[in-house]
Amino acid sequence: MKKSVLILIALSISFAAFNSYAQEKVNAANTVDEFTTLVNYLEPNTSFLKGELPIIMADEVKKNFKNPKYHIVDLRTDSWYEYGHIKNAANVPATELPTYFKETINPEDFEKIVLICYSGQSAAYYSSLLNLAGYDNVYSMKWGMSAWREDFAANAWTKNAKNDFADKLEATANTKPELGESPVIKTGKTEAKDILNARLEELFATPYSDFIVKSAEVFEAPGDYFVVNFDNSETYTKGHIPGAVQYQPGTSILLESDLLSLPIDKKIALYSATGQEAAYIVAYLNVLGYNTGNIAYGENGFMNGVMKDNDWNAFTKKEINMFPVIE
Repeated sequence: MKKSVLILIALSISFAAFNSYAQEKVNAANTVDEFTTLVNYLEPNTSFLKGELPIIMADEVKKNFKNPKYHIVDLRTDSWYEYGHIKNAANVPATELPTYFKETINPEDFEKIVLICYSGQSAAYYSSLLNLAGYDNVYSMKWGMSAWREDFAANAWTKNAKNDFADKLEATANTKPELGESPVIKTGKTEAKDILNARLEELFATPYSDFIVKSAEVFEAPGDYFVVNFDNSETYTKGHIPGAVQYQPGTSILLESDLLSLPIDKKIALYSATGQEAAYIVAYLNVLGYNTGNIAYGENGFMNGVMKDNDWNAFTKKEINMFPVIE
């Protein structure tokens, strides 16, 4: 009798183990590679990945602030908005953008929806997220409100355009790593749109300040980061952050190119000329699950003098206008 019971117990355990193994095989077969699903969905539908950045100048915004086909969204705090804002601009916190686009406005009514912040960097970041969400008529204004009036610039670009690390640059080219593993995204969704929505929901709830990297931190400890120079080869060759690897705008951040050479086990510190171009890519890479930060103010934040001397994309007083605001 005991022997029969033991046999039955053994058979039950074996059957349970087999069922568990079989279920694991089924689950594995049904698992969606969310990263690849997302990349294959976004790459054909995202023009800024090909170098077509939706950034417009302050002049264009001023000429069109009465144009009903243009809608201006000011992301700054209530106090700064009340201090002075562009006429007809709506004051919307970044965390509320998804709701604003779905419930308050009909985005299709506008030719261009322009996001504005202090320096243009956070506006570019959220413009990127909205473009990825399918709103391809969303733009950011270059230099932010710093381009609108001098007192705004004084608290953003004027005090942050520096040349402090111009003598710390290197000219030696650094080789990209070999292609490796992709980040693992686990939203539990199977359709690309659902995966994307889950990632966007998380990122819109995260302050942009969490993705800012100060240039001083990178120069002091470059080994703590995988530094990406997201600019053209001319500026990279003339001088870049020690250890930085150049990724060419318009080509390098594609799956068929160098996307998988980015590390998944290290913080990526990405920079461009103004930090605005980089913000678009930082948002995209974070959607894909990379741990990416934007080096604040880009090359202008640590080699502004070099950029002026070479007539590159430098912030100067010439970028500041004296346009009217509503106070």
